[in-house]
Amino acid sequence: MNKLGLLGKDISYSFSRAYFKKKFENESIINTTYDNFDIKTIDLFPSIIKDTSNLKGLNVTIPYKEVVIPYLDKVNKKAKAIGAVNTIKITKKGKLVGYNTDYYGFKKTIEPFLKAHHKKALILGTGGASKAIAYSLKKLGITYKYVSRKQSEGIAFTYDSLTENDIKKYQIIINCTPLGTFPNVDDCPDIPYQSITAKHILFDLIYNPEETKFLKLGKQSHAVTINGLNMLKLQAEKAWSIWNL
Repeated sequence: MNKLGLLGKDISYSFSRAYFKKKFENESIINTTYDNFDIKTIDLFPSIIKDTSNLKGLNVTIPYKEVVIPYLDKVNKKAKAIGAVNTIKITKKGKLVGYNTDYYGFKKTIEPFLKAHHKKALILGTGGASKAIAYSLKKLGITYKYVSRKQSEGIAFTYDSLTENDIKKYQIIINCTPLGTFPNVDDCPDIPYQSITAKHILFDLIYNPEETKFLKLGKQSHAVTINGLNMLKLQAEKAWSIWNL
């Protein structure tokens, strides 16, 4: 029996396990299982590789997309450029190869919604997922700036410094933070929502709840709103194709 799984921390809510379980049932895939590998620290990762027989691949989620890289034997060119890995393939020789399918899922999801005026984006948050978003935007020819709680190198705005005028200029806003994830559904990034218009796209990487407070506030101003579900499905299928190369 081939084994696949998700590497993360506090991931009982995980989309991936349910998604692949349903996929295996629908497609009559009977020789593969998918489980959660929930670890408190990344230094427990080698023991998973050592102790799990027939492990063929892993998805990687928060907070390990960046810190897993030193444990890998090889990192695919795109994942290296992004600086984050969300998919690991274990070769027949037992080598660990890192990939990133987040960028693919995001790019394919947002592309149909882009109009000529969508030239600038704000990325809320600076974690592993935000790096894949930045890479995708670059490939789409869209300039972007990071927004974070604290000012540091590479951060254009803090939430405190973001103005209504900034929101008007940046007509794509992507939430890469966990703010608003179930059960904390009343949370949302602290930005000047009053400046959002029908010309904006608000994209939330969160998929549970289906409509976060961030997206609800965008919808009130008639912005295009997109949640993270389609991106997740696309990145999962891309990961599956990598494992089965």
